[in-house]
Amino acid sequence: MNEVIQTILNHRSLRHFEDKPLTDEQIKTIVTSAQAAATSSFIQAYSIIGVKDKEKKKKLAEIAGNQEYVEKNGHFFVFCADLYRHSIIGEKEQKDVTPSIESTEKFMVALIDASLAAQNAAIAAESLGLGICYIGGIRNNLEEVKKLLKTPERVIPLFGLAVGVPTKLTDKKPRLPYEHVYHEDEYEQNTEVYLTQLQKYDELISSYYEERTEGKRKDRWSEQMAIMLDRKSRMYMKEFVQKNKLNLK
Repeated sequence: MNEVIQTILNHRSLRHFEDKPLTDEQIKTIVTSAQAAATSSFIQAYSIIGVKDKEKKKKLAEIAGNQEYVEKNGHFFVFCADLYRHSIIGEKEQKDVTPSIESTEKFMVALIDASLAAQNAAIAAESLGLGICYIGGIRNNLEEVKKLLKTPERVIPLFGLAVGVPTKLTDKKPRLPYEHVYHEDEYEQNTEVYLTQLQKYDELISSYYEERTEGKRKDRWSEQMAIMLDRKSRMYMKEFVQKNKLNLK
């Protein structure tokens, strides 16, 4: 197994970092690695905002649900879907690009481009011996995030990436069974097969939590997901995205 695959397979979310900022060289390496990711039709519909300002990081941590590691890390990156530059290109080249920019298709392209770039960044950071943690909590209040980061219309902050020198390693959390995720030729829709796979995974996750917490919790994955999805969260998102002139058509 080569080092790249080993780095990928060793991933775990880390939330405790040394009080040591990333160097400019480390930041550039991570960002240029992100830029090397595949991009649909070369559109490059994303931007990355690095947050160094302590007060801004503190505010982002509060927005994310008082997650301390948003504030205390080596560097905090915010990945954004970005079609603003393309609206400027339309004006520059005197082309009517608005219908395309406002389409669901191009919004999906921006989301996918940003996600691919972020995963490249994460792997690059981990290959440098750094720890990472994705932060979806910034979407708790994107109006405040946009004000804080001064993003224009057609730019949507999607998630953060906390990066730093880890002080505490956590166990790898078991993923869904390979057979449950990988389908060959067609989607497996046999409910009995699905439920059997889920039951085995639930048992695995329950054991993982029980061992990790010394018996204080042993919830199942299905239980977690059902409870989470039963609660409505961030239901303002469609209105917010459309207010920012994306996903209108």
